[in-house]
Amino acid sequence: MQLFGLERAGTTVRRELLGGLTTFVTVAYIVVVNPAILEAAGIPKGPSMVATILTAFLGTLLMGLYANRPFAVAPYMGENAFVAYTVVGTLGFSWQTALGAILAGGLLFILLTVTRLRTALADAIPRSLKFSFAVGIGLFLAFIGLHDMGIVREGVAGGPPVQPGDLSNPAALTGVATFVVMALLHLWRVKGAILIAILLGTGVAFVAGVAPLPGAVLAPPPSIAPIAGKVDLAGAMSLSFVNVALVIFIMDLVDTMGTLIGVSSRAGFLDENGNLPDIEKPMLVDAVATTVAPLLGTTTTGAYIESAAGVEAGARTGLASVVTALLFLVCLFFAPVLTAVPPCAYGPALVFVGLLMLSAVVNIPFDRPEELVPAFAVIALMSFTFNIGVGMTAGFLLYPPFMAAAGRIREVRAGMWVLFALSAVFFVFYPYGG
Repeated sequence: MQLFGLERAGTTVRRELLGGLTTFVTVAYIVVVNPAILEAAGIPKGPSMVATILTAFLGTLLMGLYANRPFAVAPYMGENAFVAYTVVGTLGFSWQTALGAILAGGLLFILLTVTRLRTALADAIPRSLKFSFAVGIGLFLAFIGLHDMGIVREGVAGGPPVQPGDLSNPAALTGVATFVVMALLHLWRVKGAILIAILLGTGVAFVAGVAPLPGAVLAPPPSIAPIAGKVDLAGAMSLSFVNVALVIFIMDLVDTMGTLIGVSSRAGFLDENGNLPDIEKPMLVDAVATTVAPLLGTTTTGAYIESAAGVEAGARTGLASVVTALLFLVCLFFAPVLTAVPPCAYGPALVFVGLLMLSAVVNIPFDRPEELVPAFAVIALMSFTFNIGVGMTAGFLLYPPFMAAAGRIREVRAGMWVLFALSAVFFVFYPYGG
């Protein structure tokens, strides 16, 4: 295992296997959810599932073997909904044109990464914002988990936007019990606490009738031919589509930065300046995966915030990603079994990991409003708009002016001004009605 440097990273094969399995269990929902969302855009569900699995397998495997990081790579939630419901559903463009824009963005990301321009942008982000990414992503994860558990649900028209779920529902009770068990196992320092609790919660859900047992074990994968290679690059370059292409590009740019830095903060990968060493490697993996994804027939791809669950379970090297990648590949034939874990079992893991990520808040300088206000914007808007990209760009937009107002404009690096300009473009062209 010299390829992964396990001893140098202070980990073991067992911990990496456990971490990779934990990450997979928390992210496997994408195999079902991504095709369901993209079906609204007209992409057939069966081929879309295969495209999702192959993209996740290739991206995550590359993340492990090349970048040596324990991050799962898969089609992004948020970007897929943006394409399905806004670009196609509201604005009326074809899914082929949307995939063309993603392909163009992926190729541009490769160029920016190879020339180290993306690294320069990431390094220009101040420490206060980097730690706010971790806190914001933690709350974002917790909200997703609470919704999956049935503890929080959408509000009714005319009422508050969210409201408590039915706490007497067996699924919600199973979720609460799973969270309590997870927290207690963590308190008692039980190795693999998150995965053990997920498996126990799944078993309870099956026994209680909260979730159905998988109806089949094996299922042959559908053909990917109807969607593979169906990208409309010319349409994506048209003037009528340029604002949408800009939004897709900026969302992927900032989402990847936020995820890598946020999860790395929890894993202890950041240096004393809050930078991720060799960040260009996972960024290049993200760029390559984003380029491959539309060619296979799916949307923007990148590192997943749910990787934090695997990190918390002990994952520290790319070996965990190789494990996760191989499990994705197995999904091609065993999807009915491997996607049978119900939300009430994996939702508590997202809440628990989100709780742990809140510790980064102590690194935000509360006595300096010029840094606190942008950091708060990141945290609040990531959570309350349910969009990591909106939260990050808000922070980028506020940081330089507030630093200038505090007489600290010389501390704002050139790359930060580039992110400021891109964020301004993002908010100008974002299709708010979608």
